Amino acid sequence: MPYITRPSRQSDYNQFPSTTPIVIDNGSSTFRIGWAGESKPRISFRNLVQRPRHKSTGETVTIVGDADPTLMKYFDCTRSTLRSAFDSNVVYQFETMEYILDYGFERLGVTGHKVDHPVLITECALNPVQSRSKMAELLFETYGVPSVAFGVDAAFSYKYNQQLGICDKDGLAICAGFTTSHVMPFVSGEPVLEACCRTNIGGYHVTDYFKQLLSLKYPHHMNIILWEKAEELKREHCYVSQDYASEVQLFQTGDKTAEEKSVCWQLPWVPPPVEAAPSAEEIARKAAIREKQGQRLRDMAAAKKSSKINELENELQGLEFLLQQLSGVEEADIPSFLSATGYVSKQEIESAIAKVTQSLRKTKGEQVEVEEKAEPSNAEKYPLIDVPDNMLTQDQLKEKRRQLFLKTTSEGRQRAKQKRSELELRREKINQLDEEKRLENPELYLEQLNAKHKELSEKVEQRKRLKTNGSRPNGNQNPAGGVGRGERLNAAKKERMRLLTTAAFDRGKGEDTFGAREEDWQLYKLMSKDNDDDEDEQDEDEAELARITARLQDIDPSFVAKVDVIPVQPVAELPKLRPTTKEDFQIIIGVERIRCPEILFQPNMVGIDQSGLDEMVGVSMRRLPTKGNGVEDRITSSILMTGGSCLFPGMAERLEAGIRMIRPFQSPIRIVMASDPVLDAWRGASAYAASSQFSVQTFTREDYYEKGEDWLRKYQLRYSL
Repeated sequence: MPYITRPSRQSDYNQFPSTTPIVIDNGSSTFRIGWAGESKPRISFRNLVQRPRHKSTGETVTIVGDADPTLMKYFDCTRSTLRSAFDSNVVYQFETMEYILDYGFERLGVTGHKVDHPVLITECALNPVQSRSKMAELLFETYGVPSVAFGVDAAFSYKYNQQLGICDKDGLAICAGFTTSHVMPFVSGEPVLEACCRTNIGGYHVTDYFKQLLSLKYPHHMNIILWEKAEELKREHCYVSQDYASEVQLFQTGDKTAEEKSVCWQLPWVPPPVEAAPSAEEIARKAAIREKQGQRLRDMAAAKKSSKINELENELQGLEFLLQQLSGVEEADIPSFLSATGYVSKQEIESAIAKVTQSLRKTKGEQVEVEEKAEPSNAEKYPLIDVPDNMLTQDQLKEKRRQLFLKTTSEGRQRAKQKRSELELRREKINQLDEEKRLENPELYLEQLNAKHKELSEKVEQRKRLKTNGSRPNGNQNPAGGVGRGERLNAAKKERMRLLTTAAFDRGKGEDTFGAREEDWQLYKLMSKDNDDDEDEQDEDEAELARITARLQDIDPSFVAKVDVIPVQPVAELPKLRPTTKEDFQIIIGVERIRCPEILFQPNMVGIDQSGLDEMVGVSMRRLPTKGNGVEDRITSSILMTGGSCLFPGMAERLEAGIRMIRPFQSPIRIVMASDPVLDAWRGASAYAASSQFSVQTFTREDYYEKGEDWLRKYQLRYSL
């Protein structure tokens, strides 16, 4: 399982004599520690360290192995990541290693830092002497260990399975570990280290590749596909393909066989609540509620209308009473009589009565008569226009200019309205004449109309073409294929450019006095007139063409008008929201089941340019120092698979097929699985440390102080006791 239960502290540490060795399987994935001679380790945890801060106190704590998820909510882990003491399978971070050893010894029952027992600790094959010397220094100096022995985990696993009769003295161990994989040959029960072969690929890379593939396939579920979950799915569903290329092709076709090989991982999903159809009683109840609310609103509107009518009637009665009282007052006393009422004159009261009466009729829903007012004359509307300027004040001059502007604008609107009326009358007269001509001779009328339509169409099209591309005076296009500035100008624009150029050359010889004379400003009138004439002519032609086109469409069913098609940019439709279904929370694991374990045989799939497991066997066989006498056949007759990454289904068959392609024809090949590929290394080390001759294989503290770290270069453990 990816999560290992947090071990409890052992209480029988003092019951073991000081001669009983402590066995440590220091793997890059899991740290195991226990007593020599036992069948399983006492303490097991992940070989990781994390140092987060407490959210309330800010104190840094050290967490070794797996942490309780319920307690991690009290710590800030944003600046703290999981740290390992290993680079591949070599220990190089001894500060982190000290945290791990402290926790391991404390869980075993050691009080303080004093360890009075010999220690057998595993290491990788051909471990660098610097790493071995630092580990010896840590054990001797920090924990006071009396003696230390270093052994290779794959060798202990092979020797343990040899005692069980699973493999022979001459053989080969294929150890597929967490971060690296090794191939180690054995001759006469001893490992041939100079023929050992290693590649930097292991179970960690398989899990990481599996997580990456699922995250790319389902990016919206990336926060759910954690590394630990990917590890669990890998162990449950991945297998080694016997023919990778053909099976990948099978998944690409997507037929029924591929569907059968795929597995589905259902994520947590809660279906949305389904609303049941309302019953007849519920519909009737809601209708009654709506009717009650509508009646309430209608009553409120009627009450508001009645209140407003009463207010208007009271106001009207008051105004009429005031007007009746005003009839008995003399003309000179009217201002003083009305001073307290807010009105100024009798006419204002009558106007107020008319407005209130109109509002009252409108409120009651009666027909409101609109009285047409006589248009006042210009003298009444604009009294200051005809008054000379010397007789007016500054404010009156401003008002006169405003009235002049209003009069000019009003007259312009009247002229435009009259022009539109005249144009409409002329169009109706033209249509009437056309209809008379059509009735006299329909065929001749239709022929003339088509000819005129064709002439105007060509004229308008020619004008548009000249406006867009232009042409040379002789009708030839630009031989270079481009269009110059002069070619893009029509006749009016060319004339305007000529006038501006002439004025510039005339005035450029001396001082620039353009605008000093009144006739200079006639230049702009000429330019504007030419442009207006050209634009008016173009508008008239297009209007006449539109009229003839509409006329032809009315009288000729076979007529098809030419339409300038403007490409419309398609508008992308927004995706419609739909409720999530169960299938949206499913992760289908298909080709990933075989693609991830395949990197053990083809590391170049993840960018590691090294040999696979089957090729490593051939490399290791070629490195054997002694050949002949059938030693190679004896070695290939006892190939042991060990390590956690060899548990994939189909691993033995794939290895046998790959090794058979390397070895000569009919060479004996037998591949066996270790009794427990995960724990056999610790069990083999435990059995080795329990033997009576183990004490002569250790490196004591006195030897360390006397001979120093350089003596560790010559140190080598003998596995056949």
